[in-house]
Amino acid sequence: MAESEKSEQTEQTPAPTARHLSAARGFVAAHGKPAKAVVEYLGNAGARVVLIGADGALGDVVVPSTATGAALIEAVADLEPATWDAETVNATVIGPGHRRRMAGHLAKRR
Repeated sequence: MAESEKSEQTEQTPAPTARHLSAARGFVAAHGKPAKAVVEYLGNAGARVVLIGADGALGDVVVPSTATGAALIEAVADLEPATWDAETVNATVIGPGHRRRMAGHLAKRR
């Protein structure tokens, strides 16, 4: 790749910020190694990097683009890229509190 092409590609892909890196590294430290990360496109909002800890905990970091999400995964030690395959889904542990938060107002109905 020519130097000008590399420069253009770098300009189009915002690097993960210190805040993004800190959040991802903190998650890995708190929830075990290795952790997995799935990058999900959010449209104009950018991308969501869903973090799955070795203990099954879920977390996320919102970044400007999917390319930034990939760069974030590459920059954080012990964070592995993943997809929502059976192995990744089965590695998650979703407790009752998290299920209630995901249900929102429906959780209050009986």
